[in-house]
Order: sequence, then C-alpha cells, then structure tokens
Amino acid sequence: LYRAFEVLPGMLAWATIISIFVASRYAPVFASFFVIAFDIYWLFKTVFLSLHLRAGYGMMQRHLKADWMAKLYDLKTYNVELKTDYWRDIHHLIILPFYKESYEVMRLGLEAIRANAYPKDRMMLVLGVEERAGAEAMEAAGRLEQEFASIFAKFLTVVHPADITGELPGKGSNETFAARKAVAELIDAAGVPHERVIVSSFDSDTIVPPQYFAILTYHYLTAAKPLRSSYQPIPVYNNNIWETPAFARVVAVSGTFWQTMQQARPERLATFSSHSMPLKALVEMGYWPVNLVSEDSRIFWQALLFYDGDYRTIPLYYPVYMDANVAPTLIETAKNVYKQQRRWGWGVENVPYLLFGFLKNPRMPLRRKLYFSFNQLDGFWSWATNAMIIFFLGWLPVIIGSSEFNTSLLAYNLPRVTRWIMTLSMVGLITSAYISTRLLPPRPAGHQLRKYAWMLLQWLLLPATIMLFGSFPGLEAQTRLMFGKYMGFWFTPKYRREPKTGERT
Repeated sequence: LYRAFEVLPGMLAWATIISIFVASRYAPVFASFFVIAFDIYWLFKTVFLSLHLRAGYGMMQRHLKADWMAKLYDLKTYNVELKTDYWRDIHHLIILPFYKESYEVMRLGLEAIRANAYPKDRMMLVLGVEERAGAEAMEAAGRLEQEFASIFAKFLTVVHPADITGELPGKGSNETFAARKAVAELIDAAGVPHERVIVSSFDSDTIVPPQYFAILTYHYLTAAKPLRSSYQPIPVYNNNIWETPAFARVVAVSGTFWQTMQQARPERLATFSSHSMPLKALVEMGYWPVNLVSEDSRIFWQALLFYDGDYRTIPLYYPVYMDANVAPTLIETAKNVYKQQRRWGWGVENVPYLLFGFLKNPRMPLRRKLYFSFNQLDGFWSWATNAMIIFFLGWLPVIIGSSEFNTSLLAYNLPRVTRWIMTLSMVGLITSAYISTRLLPPRPAGHQLRKYAWMLLQWLLLPATIMLFGSFPGLEAQTRLMFGKYMGFWFTPKYRREPKTGERT
C-alpha cells in the first residue's frame, strides 16, 4: 500500500500529460474548452496569489520595523504551557550543520547571530561538522569555535561520523546527531527544562536579522499552543543576488515569493529549510529523520501525525537571508539550479508518508486528513503539470487535431483567446517585479546602475523558468519516486564571487 502511494503522484502527473496529447488529437473540441477554462482558473489563481504576496510582504515589512525586544519587555501574558511570562526564561539552541562550506560563509552566519539583540547568555550554539568533509572542514570548525565560543552561553562542535548504518548522508542525519549531543551535554546537564528551549536549525548560508530571536521568542510566549507549533521565517535568497544570472535570480526570488504567500495561508504552512521548533516536541518525536532528503518539511508532517493532527506552523513574517544558487559558469549554474529544484521536488516523498500515516491514525480528525491529503496531492500535481497544460494545450489541438476541427471557428480563435487570458495573467509579473526590487540589498561596487533595469526585465523569463526549473525537475522527482529510483541528498555548493581589487564588499 505504501508503494502504491509512492506511485500515485507521478501517475497523476503523467496521466495528465498523456491526456493533453490524446485529447488534442482525438477530442480537440473538449481540449480547447478545457484549456480556456484552465487559463481562466490560472488568471484567478494568479490574482489570488498576488494578493497573498502583497499581504505577506506588507506584514514582513511591518515586522522588520518593529522593536521586538521592547515587545518582550512589555509582555505580561502568562503562558500556561510554559509556566512563565518572563522572556529570559527562554533559551535558544541553534544548530548549524555544515559540510564543505567555507570558513567565510560560516563566519558570516555566526556574525549575524552574534549581532542579534537577544542576550547571548540565553543562546547555545552547535556546529555540526561532517567527518566526510575532511580536514579543511575540521580546521574551519576549530577557527569558528576559537573565535565565537566565548560569546555564547555554550558552544559545542560535534563531528558527525561517516557511514553510520541506516543513515542517509545529509542535513537531517547531521542535525539529529548534533542535537542529541547538545541535549545530553548542554541542556540536560544544566537542568534546563525542555519546554523552555527553542531549537533553530539553520542552513549554513543563513543570515538572521538582528531581531530574529526576539520575534521568535515573542511568538513562542504568545502562541496558543507553543509546544505544538513550529515557527517559520521567510527565506529570502539574496545574499549573493547581484552575482546571480537572470534566470537563477527569477528562480530564487520565485522561491521567496512562494514562501511569502504560504505565510499568508498559515493553515497550510509547513516547515521549510531554516526553521525553529520547541525542543520538547523534537525530543518526544525522536528528532529529525536520518534517512531522508526532505527532513525540513518531514519534521512538520512527523509532528502532525505524532500529535494526532494537533500541530501547526506559525508564520513569523520575518526574513532570514540565504544564498541564491550560483556557480562559476552559466552552465554550472543552470545545472545546480535544476538539481536544487529537483531536490525540493523530492519533497513528494512526504505524500506516501502522510497518506499511509493518515490511514494508520484513527485519532486524527477525518476533515484534517482530507484537507492535507488534497493540498499535498494538488500541490505536487500542479508543480509538475500546470505549466505544461498552459504551454501545450494552447496550440496542440490546432497542430494535431482533426482536419474538421482545424477548419472550425474554435480552432481559429483558440490561440487568440488563450493568449488574451494569459496576457491578463501577466498582472502577477508586475507585482513580482515591484516586490523583487524592494527586496534587493544595496548595490555593490562593480555593478552599474542600469542593472536595476535588468532586475525588472528578468521577469519576462518567468514562463521559461517555470517550465525548465519548475515543471521538469518536479516531474523528474515524481517519476523517480514512481519507479522506486530513490534520491540521495544533493549538497548545494555555496559560491560567492571574490571582489575585484578596489571593490568594497
């Protein structure tokens, strides 16, 4: 049964794609009316998502301007679950797993944590170093510990052994090994109650703004169910955005926009990439899975099943800054962007886990099971197929349809009608272009002022990027799962161009 659930997403996607060609050939009238209806649906969906993007972006700007430390000082609400209303009772365990990232990349992240307004005597930092990364990673970890150990309440470097039986090399196995060590040696040894510790797992390139831990603590103390909630910031991929080719920028910013829109729909929000959660829940569930690629989202679905549906992700409407995917050459960048999107598309492995888990959990409300089942299936189906439906069905009936259909008025007007509807849908590009420029960091030296114009014009590449770096890698991931060709964890290389002589950084 579990294997059948693995087949289901890919089967739905391929059935849709095959039906596009079959209907265009043998039922061109039906295919024509379907694509017109689908384009109208896409138009309304674009407007709907654009409104959510504006709402999420507006909330993020307000949260960035707020003084969250002042809000913590003013907070008087007593939290029954945490048995406190005093923010200094809350400790932060920050886990930074890394593989082959450079000392410079890791140091920037640690500097950002050091610059946070939250007291450092309530912050414990754990470096999770991969043994397989070799001597260079060990040396970098040693330098970082020497430089930052005296700043935080505790600083622990954990070396994750290579080739542990049952583990998949990747972030999940690394952070779980590091977290177990930290709980034993830092938390339990000091007698800190688990319910008063928030765990943040960050990707190695994550740069947190100065009030991240303050806003996180505030939401933790004011949540209705703090111990049954994860806390999700918005990943903004702009650390190196000025060095990134146009197509990679579109893909990176589109990822930011999708997460921003998801924050405006918290009922369907799951954890992704860098996230935070209560230590008590993490320990009760047995930590992150050690044999998966998509551990960042699985931990939410794991909690949802473990607590019989009584778990949620609370949006912070607050950014964390990360790297866009870029490599030394254009071809390498394209390959890396595709591989990264394919790895994210491998989140489809959560679909069989959820469907099978729902069947085995009679305590979870049926309505909640149906809601998440539909959202997950619809989300991955849309990822793999929607761009192809729009692209192919607009002209396929005219190309491969019957001669009788090709002489009809419908065949003559089909391309014109679909083009008109899709032109109206371009309103989403205006919103995207505007907000993307607002998210840009200051222009570094060496980049001319006219590059701002390219930052706007790059959105004309969106139709191509949706297909090449959206549908194709998403479909490949689902096809691999359908045939049991399971993926391993692909490490995204972190590349940042060295400034030329005379340039400021």
